[in-house]
Amino acid sequence: MALVAASGLLLGGCSSPSSDSGAIDAGNTVAPITIEVSRPAAPEGELPEALQTELQAALETVMATYDVPGAAAGVWVPGEGSWTTAAGLADIDGGIPATTDMVWPIRSITKSYTVSLILQLADEGELRLDDTIDKYVDGVTNGDQITLLELANMSSGNADYVNEAFLAEWQADPTKIFTLDELNSGALDQPAEFAPGTQYVYTNSNINLLGAVIEKVTGEPYADVLQERILDPLEQTGTSYMLDASKWTEPHPVGYVIENGVAEAREENSSILGPAGSMFSTLDDGRVWAETLGSGALLKPETQKLREIGHKIAKPPYDLYAVGMGTTNGWWGHNGEGVGFTAATFYDSETGASIVVYMNESDTADQSHPADEAFRALAAVLENGAGK
Repeated sequence: MALVAASGLLLGGCSSPSSDSGAIDAGNTVAPITIEVSRPAAPEGELPEALQTELQAALETVMATYDVPGAAAGVWVPGEGSWTTAAGLADIDGGIPATTDMVWPIRSITKSYTVSLILQLADEGELRLDDTIDKYVDGVTNGDQITLLELANMSSGNADYVNEAFLAEWQADPTKIFTLDELNSGALDQPAEFAPGTQYVYTNSNINLLGAVIEKVTGEPYADVLQERILDPLEQTGTSYMLDASKWTEPHPVGYVIENGVAEAREENSSILGPAGSMFSTLDDGRVWAETLGSGALLKPETQKLREIGHKIAKPPYDLYAVGMGTTNGWWGHNGEGVGFTAATFYDSETGASIVVYMNESDTADQSHPADEAFRALAAVLENGAGK
């Protein structure tokens, strides 16, 4: 269990830094603003039947390749229509089929919400992206050098909290509900992995520290800020920041890892992830977030442009990882993985199309990301067009 849990949570990697990192003007020197947003409507009607058939086949092929028990997926194309589907079982032992209205853990897609909050606060003049983390959190190694932007783009070099001590505490009581302070404490006063801004390594700790910044700046709990600034304006009534999985609406999916050809269920404890991964959502709310995130609707245009400055990372699978979101084949969004679930939420700014995939399997033997693979397959169907 320890190795499986660690692999699902860490998702780390490093590469040489991009030459443009030092060119970013991380400060925010313009007048504060407030941007109002509303829930984008889904395209009217259904996608052509032939296209739906190809999309369904693409999804089922990925599920068969990775032995995914269940999935929910959607494709929305402005001016052409929508397609949503559910396949397989959400709960194998209970024989419960996956449905399109179930609530799924979205894991690291949570990071894109958290970083969006930071960027909103920067746009409003409540903080600066070149502030160092020691202004908000004590005890971070190199805290007087690590900027908020470096935390958001995964170049801080800060140690992650997912270590032997954390895993031992979690396994001693798998139902323990961890607070944000407890998660962050595991990363304090630890040796740095590298000098700030010199490499790019994806960790949960980077984003959880930003969660603490949000609380410090606003004086409110992270969950309340998220609700007030994003979930309520976008009417994401099926989306929540949930630390206590006993509140998860039933029936709901069960997370699985395939071990020796058998799907083994994983006990859900979302509190181990915090602002880096503790959110849950529905398929249609995923559509709303894909468009909002990818279009930059919450932010000033220049902030969205800064957000799109990306760099190579070893994991998770993106062409480039930028500031709380990544890009793959021209699509912008975020994926998530860990402890039995994978998810992918992406938007194509050229066509306005959105793709969302939720699956109840993680930690494949070949370290693939089933939901991301499904997103790529669905995007390829759209690119090729039905019957081409």
